[in-house]
Amino acid sequence: MLVKTNSIDRRRVLRGMLNGGAVAVSIPFLDMFLNDSGTALAATGQPLPQRFGTWFWGLGVDPGVFKPKTAGPLGELPQQLQALEKVKQQINVFTNFDVLTDGAPNLCHFTGWVALRTGGAPPGRGGIPGASFDTAITERIGGGTRFKSLQLAATGSPRDSFSYQSAEASNPPEISAVELYTKIFGPDFQDPNSPTFTPNPRIMMRKSVLSAVGEQRKDFERSLGAADKARLDQYFTSIREIEDRLAIQLEKPPAAPDCKLPGEMKDMPVGLDVELVSARHRAMTDLLAMALLCNQTKVFNMVYSDSGSSLTRKGLDKSHHAFTHEEPTNADKGYQINSFQFVSDAMKEWAYFVEKLAATKEGDRTLLDRSLVYAHSDCEVAKVHSLTSVPMMTAGNLNGKVKTGLHIDGKAQAGTRLGLTIQRLFEVPVGSWGMKSMKANQEIGEIIASS
Repeated sequence: MLVKTNSIDRRRVLRGMLNGGAVAVSIPFLDMFLNDSGTALAATGQPLPQRFGTWFWGLGVDPGVFKPKTAGPLGELPQQLQALEKVKQQINVFTNFDVLTDGAPNLCHFTGWVALRTGGAPPGRGGIPGASFDTAITERIGGGTRFKSLQLAATGSPRDSFSYQSAEASNPPEISAVELYTKIFGPDFQDPNSPTFTPNPRIMMRKSVLSAVGEQRKDFERSLGAADKARLDQYFTSIREIEDRLAIQLEKPPAAPDCKLPGEMKDMPVGLDVELVSARHRAMTDLLAMALLCNQTKVFNMVYSDSGSSLTRKGLDKSHHAFTHEEPTNADKGYQINSFQFVSDAMKEWAYFVEKLAATKEGDRTLLDRSLVYAHSDCEVAKVHSLTSVPMMTAGNLNGKVKTGLHIDGKAQAGTRLGLTIQRLFEVPVGSWGMKSMKANQEIGEIIASS
């Protein structure tokens, strides 16, 4: 039995017995270690596959050349959206939906995305009100695959995640296309179309040890504060998710006729030059599309650029972020020329992402037909960090549940209405969503297809 003590070493482990052998589970870093300052498919009868994803870019848009002129069906796309011409009938554009702070400070490049993801403005920088809504959808549809969700950051930075399990725990992203390939299609990948199936002996060896230390865990928890108990529970939850993944891998995977093992990835240079980020983003997008086809995940979060967009370009002496504050507005065009180009590059990558899902066949439809992808930024006009009309888009019709090819004018309503609508489309049992002025009770009915 674990001995209680007022001085518990951070190297402490929980020990027990499993199948006659000793096992141990190490303890995560806790506050107590710190000092005081510190429908159905015809062939199988199974439900139609459905996927959810998010796509993020930083530093907003140029409203004068981004907003469609009229609400309703998308006609001629404005200049900054023209990269999406091929797929404009498969997307929706949402403008004039606001982020309301209820007196909290507008924390530049932070408040906007936090409110749209979690439902409320953060009280301070680094303070996340709670879980991001993608995790509620993950709990609803993410089971039955090796990865409940996949996080991807084309920036190459492990800090660039906009998906949170809780106020304290973000979902860390994959930052390398090579590592992403290995994670999905490496030694643990099981071909769903193989005529034979033999459980991998290495996977069979990864037995659960939680039951062996269960009683010790309860005893250990009695000595913890509330924050540490929450952190420990998150830690054990992650272990249980690994257990679930291993259990799936010990069963023959369901057939996926369109699944094909992609070619191995080559190492890519690190850096934030737009050409490098674009190459990394496209490689990750291609791998993600095949991961979806091969039933490896149903939920994903893709980051193209961080919320402060540190992207650079050959021949320019400033980053995208610096240009938004230091570059004068061109009198003839009405926007900052270099900043405009960075945003246009982001729209090209969003177009590549949507086009890839639209071109990837799955049975008689496409991945995009089976999906709903939510894209947004952190503000509207980066120069002033404006939170009115933070740009949002969706792509895909989710098996016919969503109308597409529309521009929706929010008329200064809370941007959380879209988050609420998406959750309800995935049948998350939520009556309302959001906090204070950002609390949304009503769906955006214009995009919901009648049954």
